[in-house]
Amino acid sequence: MPHVYGLDRTGLDLANQAAALARDVLAPHAAASDRDGRFPEESMRAIASKRLLGLCVDAAHGGLGQGPRAYAAVVEELAFACASTAMITVMHVSAAQAIAASKTLAESEKKGVLRDVASGKHLSTLAFSEKGSRSQFWAPVSTLREAGDGFVASAEKSWVTSASHADSYVASSRRAGGESPLESTLYLVRRGDPGVRTEGSFDGLGLRGNESAPVKFESTPVARGRLLTEPGGGADAMMQIVLPWFVIGSAAMANGLCRAAVAATAGHLTDTTFQHDGSRLRDLPQLRSRLAEMSVRTDQSRALLGFTLGEVESPGPMTPLHVLEARLAALEAADSVTDLGMKACGGAAFSKRLPIERLFRDARAGWVMAPTTEHLRDFVGKALTGLPLFS
Repeated sequence: MPHVYGLDRTGLDLANQAAALARDVLAPHAAASDRDGRFPEESMRAIASKRLLGLCVDAAHGGLGQGPRAYAAVVEELAFACASTAMITVMHVSAAQAIAASKTLAESEKKGVLRDVASGKHLSTLAFSEKGSRSQFWAPVSTLREAGDGFVASAEKSWVTSASHADSYVASSRRAGGESPLESTLYLVRRGDPGVRTEGSFDGLGLRGNESAPVKFESTPVARGRLLTEPGGGADAMMQIVLPWFVIGSAAMANGLCRAAVAATAGHLTDTTFQHDGSRLRDLPQLRSRLAEMSVRTDQSRALLGFTLGEVESPGPMTPLHVLEARLAALEAADSVTDLGMKACGGAAFSKRLPIERLFRDARAGWVMAPTTEHLRDFVGKALTGLPLFS
C-alpha cells in the first residue's frame, strides 16, 4: 500500500528505520523524559548514530540528501514514540536548511557544519522568539550592530529548543537602523561563543524533554562570515526556507501524536474487560464512535500534508496556502484527537496509566508555538482574500 506521504523506496526504508528506532529507543525513555523534564539524550544519540541528523543534508556533504517527504515520514514516526525528540529534530532540520541555503555564510564554515551534521556530530536549532515580540517571531527586537569588520549581537531569546545541547543557533536580530522589524538578519552563533548563556531550564506543560529554555547573547561577536543572510534580508529566508521546513515538520509531529493516540485508545478499548459480564470497552458504541472520529481526523490531516508535500515539490500559486493549512489542520487534529482519547479511555488516561495524557499535553504545545493557531487562521484568511501576510 502506498505511503500517504508518497515515499519512494529509500523514503520507505528510512521511515521504517525511524519506526524501529522509535520503538526500541525512544519509547522506553519517553515517559521518564516527560516526567523529569529531561533532554532525551539517549534518543538523540541513537538518531545521530543512524545519520538521521543529516537526513536532509545534501549527499555532497555526506548527508542522506532527502527532501520533505522522507523528512515528514521520519518525524511522524519519531513523534509516535516521543514528541520531544521529534520537536528537537524539526528545529534541527529547519536550522540546517537555513545554513545549507545561505549565500553569505563563509564556505569553510558551511561545509564544516554540514559535514558534522551529516556525521551526527552537530545539533543545530532556531533562536528566533523573543520576549519583546513574543510569538511574532518574524519581528525581532534584538539588535545586530556593526563593530569593526564584523558585528555584535545583543539578544534575549525566550524559547530555544535544545538550549544547552545545541552546538549552534540560527539566530535573528533586527538590522541596526532598519525602519521595519521585518528588516532582520539571520546569523550563526556557536554555543561556546563569548557571551552565549542559557538562562534557566524548561518546565512546561508538554514537550517537556525538548529543553526549550531562554538563551542570551551578551555582546556576542558575530564575524561577517557568520551571516546567513545579507543585513536586512532575514525575513525572506525565514518565510521561504525556515518556515516551510518547520511547518512541514511540526505538522508531521502533530500527526504522529494523533496516530499514537488512536493506537493507544484502540488498544485500551480492545483489551479492557468488564468482569461482571465479560464484555469489553470496545462493545460500547459511544466509545467506538469516539475512536472512529479520532481515526478520521488523523487520516484527514495526514492526507492534507501528503497533498501539500507534492505541492512543495512542484510549487504553484496555492502552495503557501496549503503549507499553512497543513500545519493548522494537524495542530487542530492533534488537539481534538488527544482530547477524544482522554474521554474514551476515562480514568485510565487521567491516572496516567496510559500514554494518552502525555500525548494530550504534548499536543497543546502547538497552540502556543509560533506561528500559533491564531496566527495560522489569520494567515490563511489573508491568503484567501489576497492580503499580504504581514500587513
